[in-house]
Amino acid sequence: MTTRSVETVRSADGTTVAVEREGDGPALVVVAGAFCDRTAFAGMAGMLAGGRTVFRYDRRGRGDSGNTLPYSVDREIEDLAAVVAAAGGSAALCGHSSGAALALEFAARSAAVTALVAYEPPYAADDTSAEDDRFRRELTEAVDTGRLGDAARLFLVQTGMPAEAVAGMAAAPWWPRMEALAPTLPYEVAVVGGGVPAARLATITAPTLVLAGGNSSTWFRDTARAVAAAVPGARDGELPDQDHNVDEKVLAATVSDFVGGSVGG
Repeated sequence: MTTRSVETVRSADGTTVAVEREGDGPALVVVAGAFCDRTAFAGMAGMLAGGRTVFRYDRRGRGDSGNTLPYSVDREIEDLAAVVAAAGGSAALCGHSSGAALALEFAARSAAVTALVAYEPPYAADDTSAEDDRFRRELTEAVDTGRLGDAARLFLVQTGMPAEAVAGMAAAPWWPRMEALAPTLPYEVAVVGGGVPAARLATITAPTLVLAGGNSSTWFRDTARAVAAAVPGARDGELPDQDHNVDEKVLAATVSDFVGGSVGG
């Protein structure tokens, strides 16, 4: 049985960040996306913990972490830097969705990344900056006026979920959890807005694998290829029969193959 513990680290602006570590071996930090806290990818962490020390953390404004304002992507990068420092000063990263974009941004600024797996970073199209700004303003207004359900629904519809599917979610037992995480949704737009940041990604030196699901939309697959093309020496690939909600066992095996380690469970 692997050991598991929870600790807090302090980011550069004083924000406390809750971190859960599991396993033994070289460090791997998991960076989750929208509507997720550190409980996301717990299954994958358990599978990889036999050959890695896996760190999952509550991103700013989620779970047991603080939420010092005003928000900026730079502050989120500093949060991840604090987690990597607690992991020993260097780590492999595995990011999902907006968490993949955040991991890429960190790798572009830090030599502490030993390897990086990015699954479906959802960068907006290059010509949507004005739309991104409007979307973020609408989300922020909904959050600031306490309409967390409206914010969650707006985000889901704007990011591609059919409106009729979203309409029926409010009665689901997990909906209150999504509403609780809704205040961080404007942060997600800030992380991925403005298109693929090719010039910044070109500074990444860590071995990088950019993935998309074989069942995901063409847009996700095209974006993954564009990101891989921007990162020197990066590989891109597709996971057959997977979509944005990737199977943790499938992702764990791919991460292990790329960054090293073993998969159990």
